[in-house]
Amino acid sequence: MRALFAALILAAAPLGATAQTAQPPAPPAQPEASAPAAPAPKPAEPDRAKRLDALFAALKAAPDDESAKEIAARIDVALTPSGSDTADLLMARASQATQAKQFDLAVELLDGLLAIEPDYLEAWNKRATVFFLQEDFSDALVDLRQVVAREPRHYGAWAGIAIICKEIGDDKRALDAARRALAIYPHLDAMKDMEEELAITVEGRPI
Repeated sequence: MRALFAALILAAAPLGATAQTAQPPAPPAQPEASAPAAPAPKPAEPDRAKRLDALFAALKAAPDDESAKEIAARIDVALTPSGSDTADLLMARASQATQAKQFDLAVELLDGLLAIEPDYLEAWNKRATVFFLQEDFSDALVDLRQVVAREPRHYGAWAGIAIICKEIGDDKRALDAARRALAIYPHLDAMKDMEEELAITVEGRPI
């Protein structure tokens, strides 16, 4: 289950040479532990918003797995940039810490990043992954819900919610999240398998 979760929502590895050559700033102070309610998302730049709309429409209409994967990769790239060198550097350091299993450091870095860039989807996504790896499913779910509050079409976050809900035995919510992911990305094989299994568990076999 961990491998499936990581494959679906784990953010990208450290960002190129910048992460290797630049000296990272001192980790910012950790903000208060309670997660604030998600604010209304900032409107995306018109060109980026139109590009994402077109990509998500193409993903839903993709005729086969291969073309869907190519479109999904383009969506991942479009959703990843922060627009801030500082944020990118903190994300790179958090990715390095996660790979080294220094999970407390990764969370501290991501706390600081989200304090300065609260609408950065991949920071919420990355911290959810770290919490999941620590088996802190409650905080992982909080962060994934922050992602979908800002971008309801984030199929990776919906898939992560489905996986965690199934892990904690909340099959009904897991089924709902899996179906939300599939409504956005119909060729997401891991969610197709999970949806079929959960539909039988929650709704019973069709007569």
